[in-house]
Amino acid sequence: MIGVVIRPEQSAVVEEFFQLFKTPWEIFQPGRAYDVVIATADDLPAVEATPLMVFGSEIRRDDSPRGITGQTKRGGTLLRYGGTRVPIYGSVLVFDKAVDGTPFLEANGAASGIKVESEQGTVLRVGYDLFEEIESLLSSGQPIENAHFPTLDLHIAMLRDWILEVGVTFVEIPPAPAGKQFIVSLTHDIDFIGIRDHKFDHTMWGFLYRSSVVALHDFFRGRISFGRMVKIWRAAASLPLVYLGWAKDFWIPFDWYLEVEKNLPATYFFIPFKNRAGDKVSTCHAERRATRYDVSDLGDWTKRLQDAGCELGLHGIDAWHSVERGRTESERIAGVSRGGGMGIRMHWLLRDENTYRVLEESGFTYDSTDGYNETIGYRAGTTQVFRPLGRQTLLELPMHIQDGALFYANRLDLSEDEAWKRCADMIDDAKKSGGVLTLLWHDRSHGPERFWGDFYERLVGKLRTMNVWFGSARQVVEWFRKRREVAFERNPSDGGTVQIKLRGPGGNISPPLTLRVHSPADADGRFRPADVSWNGESEQSVETLIRHASLQPVMPQ
Repeated sequence: MIGVVIRPEQSAVVEEFFQLFKTPWEIFQPGRAYDVVIATADDLPAVEATPLMVFGSEIRRDDSPRGITGQTKRGGTLLRYGGTRVPIYGSVLVFDKAVDGTPFLEANGAASGIKVESEQGTVLRVGYDLFEEIESLLSSGQPIENAHFPTLDLHIAMLRDWILEVGVTFVEIPPAPAGKQFIVSLTHDIDFIGIRDHKFDHTMWGFLYRSSVVALHDFFRGRISFGRMVKIWRAAASLPLVYLGWAKDFWIPFDWYLEVEKNLPATYFFIPFKNRAGDKVSTCHAERRATRYDVSDLGDWTKRLQDAGCELGLHGIDAWHSVERGRTESERIAGVSRGGGMGIRMHWLLRDENTYRVLEESGFTYDSTDGYNETIGYRAGTTQVFRPLGRQTLLELPMHIQDGALFYANRLDLSEDEAWKRCADMIDDAKKSGGVLTLLWHDRSHGPERFWGDFYERLVGKLRTMNVWFGSARQVVEWFRKRREVAFERNPSDGGTVQIKLRGPGGNISPPLTLRVHSPADADGRFRPADVSWNGESEQSVETLIRHASLQPVMPQ
């Protein structure tokens, strides 16, 4: 059990942090035994012979008796931990070279984390406030230049390492189903359902321009092959036949996605009302946000998609700023949607500081707008579904990889080889941290003039070969919601042993969770993680799990 000593205003962010780093913890209570104590508060309790981790960017009263001195630096620092770099957005304390301790964290060539041994026990002094960093990530998010850092997940990984380093064995529930490395959620924002509705408007003229001038330019700079350029020109030449109904509308996406994603659940976010650009749109060409279709134009596609196991969600117009309009838009999609609560991703990813409150009051169960238009990566620094600070029921499914961000000329403008490397790096991150990798591929992306379908097919094919669980957005969010309902509670009738139990309505968790016992490295430097699959139907004792793990054979690294 971890005892946490914090400032009162940090209680909400601490609670959310330990939903992401799912391990036994509680607010420190004098007289209780703890395996490790984590502190950010100014006044520390007396903790004898218990490893203590003290976070903060200012020199504290209790630093002086330990011979710790240093100076505070401004934020915007990249820490180095082994071979890993970690952005810090608040202030950082660097320690003087004369400090008698073992450095384990570096900031700009100076120690920002030191391990001090004394008769009172082991102290890890870390020169930033962990919970301030988590609050910043969940509230403000990361700037585009740091989007490639899974910063919040790195904070969890470092804390996990440090707990093991001070010799503590502990239980964690990782953010991936039992036996799986991570989760994949395939999503599609549907802004068009064909080019036939676009005659002599900016969409048609833009398509012809990109199919001629831009395609030729992309060919000469090596972005597309000659064969692909010819396919684009043929599509442009066929446009009159498409309008006459004599040729297939090459922008209708559903058959193609159902084939590429066969037997995989995907989520389609649909526009509720056509010809509505929405209010409070401050970006250029705001009028172009209006679409020529809405959910009523889909015909039997809503049934066919759901029969294939797909989910229908809302591609919101004004739901990001208006509770009344959010409810109206939600009802429009709910009229054709099956299943549980309604999820949303905002059209053009619009949001402000009040959006999470508005969405929760509108009745949405989850949002999936947390991502970038300009790049791919981790806006909140994590692959995990999280609850926005201050909310009670709304969960956020972060969006990570977007087609337009990869390939648009005014965004990353990557070649397919470069894009593959970027996606492979994010897959590696997910293999290390678990969580969910959320992909967004738009309606037009499989066909002319983009032809990004081959890349998507290759990406989905790669993920199929891996040990992952594919879930629709709603399925993934509800799995994380079940994980959040798991509680670690002391049993006063059994000497204060810690029990793992499922709160709320109970029932079966499918796919099941993993109860993982982490043990410090042995004399040969090998770790001994032991996993137990758990579906939530019976209580588990932490002490029993740890005893059981101690009897298991050593697993090689």
